[in-house]
Amino acid sequence: ALAVAEPLLSLAPSRSPSRSPPLSPAAGASLRDGDRGRSASAAGTEPAAAQDTHLRSVDLNHIMKLLQDSDSNDLEREQLKTLKKAAKHFENGIPLKALAQVTEILNICAEKINEEVFTEPLCELIKLYGLPFQKKKLSDELSYSSIVSNSIAHLGYLMRVPRSQVRIQICKCVVSFYNTELPRKMLPGYEPTSADYKIRMAELGGLAETLVLSLSLVENRLLEKLWVLKALQHLSSSEVNCRLMMKAHAATRICLYLNDDDPSGQLMFRSSEILWNLLENTPKEEVAQQLSSMKCVHALKEVFVNLLLHGSRHCDRQLRNDLLVITTVVAGNPAAPLIESGFAELLIALATFTEVKIPNPLVRDLKLTHSYEDFEMKKLLFNVIKVLSKDPRALQLSLFFLTLQLLKENNVMPALLYYVKPNRKPGFRDWPAALYEELQLHAIAVLSSVAPVLVDKYMSCQANTLLLVFLEWCISQDPFLGLGNSFHGAGGRGTKLAQMHYSLHVLRSVVSLYDEAVNLNLYDQGAISQLLDILKYAVNKAKEKEDSTLLEIQADILFILSVLCENCVHRKELFSYEGLDILIPFIQMDPTKLDSGLGHKCLFFSALDCLWSCVIGCNTAEDSFLEKQGIFLLLDLLALKQRSVCNIILGILVEFCDNPKTTSYIRVWRGEKEQTAAKLLIQLWRQEELELGVQRDPWGRIVDMKKPIESRIQKQQQVIPLPASCPSFDIMEVSENLRAKIYLLLCKLGFDDLPGLSAEDFVTLAIIKCYIDFKVGEVCDELCEELKEEFRPVSSDREALEVFSQVSEDTGGRVAALQNEILEGQHHQEKQEEENTYTKIRAVHKQREMVNKSWENFLARTSNYEALKKAKRLQVKAIKASRSKSETQKGTFHSTDIKGLNTTV
Repeated sequence: ALAVAEPLLSLAPSRSPSRSPPLSPAAGASLRDGDRGRSASAAGTEPAAAQDTHLRSVDLNHIMKLLQDSDSNDLEREQLKTLKKAAKHFENGIPLKALAQVTEILNICAEKINEEVFTEPLCELIKLYGLPFQKKKLSDELSYSSIVSNSIAHLGYLMRVPRSQVRIQICKCVVSFYNTELPRKMLPGYEPTSADYKIRMAELGGLAETLVLSLSLVENRLLEKLWVLKALQHLSSSEVNCRLMMKAHAATRICLYLNDDDPSGQLMFRSSEILWNLLENTPKEEVAQQLSSMKCVHALKEVFVNLLLHGSRHCDRQLRNDLLVITTVVAGNPAAPLIESGFAELLIALATFTEVKIPNPLVRDLKLTHSYEDFEMKKLLFNVIKVLSKDPRALQLSLFFLTLQLLKENNVMPALLYYVKPNRKPGFRDWPAALYEELQLHAIAVLSSVAPVLVDKYMSCQANTLLLVFLEWCISQDPFLGLGNSFHGAGGRGTKLAQMHYSLHVLRSVVSLYDEAVNLNLYDQGAISQLLDILKYAVNKAKEKEDSTLLEIQADILFILSVLCENCVHRKELFSYEGLDILIPFIQMDPTKLDSGLGHKCLFFSALDCLWSCVIGCNTAEDSFLEKQGIFLLLDLLALKQRSVCNIILGILVEFCDNPKTTSYIRVWRGEKEQTAAKLLIQLWRQEELELGVQRDPWGRIVDMKKPIESRIQKQQQVIPLPASCPSFDIMEVSENLRAKIYLLLCKLGFDDLPGLSAEDFVTLAIIKCYIDFKVGEVCDELCEELKEEFRPVSSDREALEVFSQVSEDTGGRVAALQNEILEGQHHQEKQEEENTYTKIRAVHKQREMVNKSWENFLARTSNYEALKKAKRLQVKAIKASRSKSETQKGTFHSTDIKGLNTTV
């Protein structure tokens, strides 16, 4: 125990600037002076029946002065009497305005703790802090927040007092913060503070951190230690308190208490509960870091083994599982010495001893019951295996090989493959059917993490064969129906889809290693045709009801097929016989589904990847795809101009163009408004340059002759000298946008005789045609800049570099001239078309005038007889003028007049 003369701040934690410092005697005096000033002011304004009578009946200043006087027997009795009176007076709660003075009295009593008689009064005063504080106004909680937080923090500092009763009372007081029950009597004129006020002030004052530090004072005192842990158990329900506790290394301190002697068992329970709260309320990585010492791992191991062998009660098994969860989090830290301590070997043996025989003395006579707690432990042990078989890049090489050795020695692979078999009975090894199904799915899910790191063991156990047989059962007519109760069983109720889902995950994890032995073994067993059958089954199921599980199953199958068929023409040809008819509908997917969130986007890209890997490179497969109008589907998707889709589709089209039949299909395609493929590609180029920030004038012409295709990022990028093996920024830029692919496609189509292009398109096409020349110029300029950074080239090299730069600039000038010519021709053509249109408009107007004049003449003839006679004379004159001048010798003369006619038309 500490001496009484130990300073008040001996347990004070490191404080942040946002928190107020603890109360000092000077600060307490200033607060008291302020309170006296406010009381005097209030006394002058309040009526005779003042509301502060209850405060005046106990003079706190007198009590402090009395306690500070020199000791004597008579004075000591008076001090004790006065303290008892004060405790009785505030038995319904301390007013906020008196809290600073009461805290100062606590400090004085703590200094007198050498005298036994002061222990009980001190405990009675501490007990008052467990009652709700009293406020007069709603704003008092905010106004006194600094005083209250410092006063509550002061309780933690009083843990230095070497009296068991005092420490226990402090912890009881903290626990009472979480009791919302109000006192039976209320102070007149006051009301209790809000239920969580003291909890918030404890967070502000850093009480949790102080209590963690005080654990070092009670290490050898079981009862006091249990009370401190109980208080911390309540405090750890808050995220703020958990962060404060972690600053005091609470996880390390508390973990080391797990294995201390405690007949009641509360120590282990409360310690594990606090660790659990720390995991929930703070980053798991920080907790794992604090628990990763050898001492902590040994403590966890000893407690776990003790509970495993001797814990027969229900609560013991639950506590054992809680510790196993904490251990799993620790195992996620590569620095944790689980392997060195032997804990990892024990956990792996426990996970597999019921499926395979293991020569481990600890598990030789161990038997698991079929209680729900043992079932949960089994799943947690599987999860530990998954964590231990993490990415080897996160581990040191030596630790990784030790982990692999443990996994092999304990037959983890055969134990997990034990569950890869059809469920032909209601339950296995006396597990109920629902629990066995959950174990089975969990084991197969863990297998997908273990198989990639134990490939040799995977192959020696013939895992590919077992998985293919199991998948065959999944699509069979076997009457088994999944219950779908667990996390891994989601989406599989009433079907075998969950089993299919995780089995395909395992295959995907091993084929993604691109190990030719694994892939050849799958191919030799007919995996391609079997996977296509499973894909058909999944597609038909998806027509009934589409969910994320089915979409993921289809995406996994397409990925596996992509890996199996890549770089093998024979496998691609085998795929094309049945696979193309299944693959094409995926490419026809409704684009609006891509953002549904169910997994359509992943499935769509898996289909494009499968097309690239399983079709391109095999003439038979390519010709079949072309005949099924697959190129038209790809161009339809390209016409949507979705950024995430365009890049991969352009790449596929470029690869397809190696087949001479492809270009004719591309030329024939027409989109909306008879849009051609060439026009679409040119539009994509303009859209790409707009996003890249390439400088163009309003008509799309080149602005910078020296660097006509330079993007905004390229201009901002500084020249960094790189070794010859590293591609420069200008080279890397080619693969980061669409322009190179568009250029290659147009090269395949040819830059001449492209139908459906406007003048604007031809202006852009002139730039595309010289893309490679401009790119060469960019690289040469970049090379010049790099040379200037390192050294000065000789005259011949400098001249050669200048020639390269000049060629690029000259090319830019020629393209600009061609663009001007195109635009001038377009302007002339538009002008000619405008004149032709104007001529047609004038002819229409003239005809309209003639029609109007004819109508006016007609109206005049019908309404004016003189006009009619005039028209008649003109008509006769016109008839005579139209006759031949020579007299007809023979024949009959016919008059053109009809006698007696009265009509005017």
